[in-house]
Amino acid sequence: MEALKQGADTLFILLGAVMVLAMHAGFAFLELGTVRRKNQVNALVKILVDFSVSTVVYFVIGYSVAYGTTFFVGAEQLAAKNGYELVKFFFLLTFAAAIPAIISGGIAERAKFWPQLIATAVIVGVIYPLFEGVAWNQKFGIQAWIKGLTGEEFHDFAGSIVVHAVGGWIALPAVVLLGARSNRYRKDGAISAHPPSSIPFLALGAWVLTVGWFGFNVMSAQTLDKISGLVAVNSLMAMVGGTLVALVLGKNDPGFVHNGPLAGLVAVCAGSDLMHPLGALVVGGIAGAIFVVMFTLTQNKWKIDDVLGVWPLHGLCGTWGGIAAGIFGSKAMGGLGGISISAQLIGTALGVVWAVVGSVVVYGVLKAIMGLRMTQEEEFDGADLSIHKISASPEREANW
Repeated sequence: MEALKQGADTLFILLGAVMVLAMHAGFAFLELGTVRRKNQVNALVKILVDFSVSTVVYFVIGYSVAYGTTFFVGAEQLAAKNGYELVKFFFLLTFAAAIPAIISGGIAERAKFWPQLIATAVIVGVIYPLFEGVAWNQKFGIQAWIKGLTGEEFHDFAGSIVVHAVGGWIALPAVVLLGARSNRYRKDGAISAHPPSSIPFLALGAWVLTVGWFGFNVMSAQTLDKISGLVAVNSLMAMVGGTLVALVLGKNDPGFVHNGPLAGLVAVCAGSDLMHPLGALVVGGIAGAIFVVMFTLTQNKWKIDDVLGVWPLHGLCGTWGGIAAGIFGSKAMGGLGGISISAQLIGTALGVVWAVVGSVVVYGVLKAIMGLRMTQEEEFDGADLSIHKISASPEREANW
């Protein structure tokens, strides 16, 4: 029976890993459909290479930093319990690799390729797993301190803070240090429109992310005996809540409509195992409103050129999700309880501060040493010259 349970748990988390791996195709197509046509090849290359770098770094360093587990042991030890620990690494790697995929959307169309890969290595190897270990593995006694202070630990079931808020808040300083795309904000005060190059690709990316998200959330239980249908239904309700509010506030704009479900899913991750489905619907709806309002403000008023709106979508909606878990997870709001709003505020604040400080250090150093931006020629051509264009003829190259 024990062997059967181990095999079932390994298969369960493997399916989750594959579903979240598929989400990276969603990140790629979401960016592909949003950036200008000349930058589509770069977008595809960056997402795949970022994932590959993330895999190596998280295997060698990051997973050990977060959980104290090393893979520099014999094959017999690695194969123990049907290789469950290896598959757990695969699953959690897909979460870690989401951080550079999130950042990629914010800095698209003008960031140098190689400095971003170095940033990916540092973020996935050190910055992200340090906070991951705090939230999910009792690192440094911080969870015990929060529980002593508030009566409950900081709760983040599937990563509203650990993954999304951290990724979004890392992206914000990177976007600011990088500066806006050339001629985006003109000297006469006007804003040059850069509409999505392909609504179908954008929509495809959103759908792939949405479907994969049910693996992201439900399989965060990590073992079959802890699976919860409540997580699945709450994810569904938050998704549709975000969609409907984004539809109304975004005035039928397809870009807002397709980011609405993502906003709702980002927000529900933290408390999806605790909330009532009606609470999840409200949480997702508020997240959809946050995205539409804050994306518009950042782009048009504050002139922060966050191409895919990753700070509003992941940073702010993730922050809302961490706080919302403390509100809608309580018994007073129809949830299961066992959660503290004070603990959620403290844990959320720690994640945001850690992300911002880490980002300023990493991207600040890279900007000083290597520079972060493409040259004007590269930006005009739509390709970092360190990524060779895929072209078989002058006519085909002209299309890019």
